[in-house]
Amino acid sequence: MSLDTALPACPECQSTYTYQDGDLLICPECVHEWREVEVIEDYVIKDANGNVINDGDTVTVIKDLKIKGSSSVVKVGTKVKNIRLIADAVDGHDIDCKIDGIGAMKLKSEFVKKA
Repeated sequence: MSLDTALPACPECQSTYTYQDGDLLICPECVHEWREVEVIEDYVIKDANGNVINDGDTVTVIKDLKIKGSSSVVKVGTKVKNIRLIADAVDGHDIDCKIDGIGAMKLKSEFVKKA
């Protein structure tokens, strides 16, 4: 990493010790993660109702979703906290999240609504 590239301070705690991991910026003091505005400025993800969703939002699943390769189902009404948006979505799965009782998975924004 070059010393002439200055990273922005953490928007949560204003720490100047931020570092970059891929397209994410991470604050080691408060563990806040975010993307630079320039990276996602032109990329907007909307929920099933057309509301813009952002990293860290809480969303609610609007339809039962079968989990590929498993007999488990994500039930309608399941709240998913602290989502991460995926700019280079594969097969429309543009939300990365962790669901209690199921684990890490990717969701399509068309099957969630902003909580």
